Amino acid sequence: MAVMTLRIPDDLDPSIRAGAEAAGMSLNAYIVRAARRQAVLDAAEQLAKLGLGDDLSGEGDTL
Repeated sequence: MAVMTLRIPDDLDPSIRAGAEAAGMSLNAYIVRAARRQAVLDAAEQLAKLGLGDDLSGEGDTL
């Protein structure tokens, strides 16, 4: 597992901590989940740009 140092702006810190607490997650798990979701969205966007997102239609997936 890789270890990363993440710098969060001071004004964003409280909302991230509150979100993790509200979700019942550790701060690490909450940030990893957010990063994973964004990575999936970015990949889906790239597929859509290539016209490959249409192949997912009918499978319950949407872009």
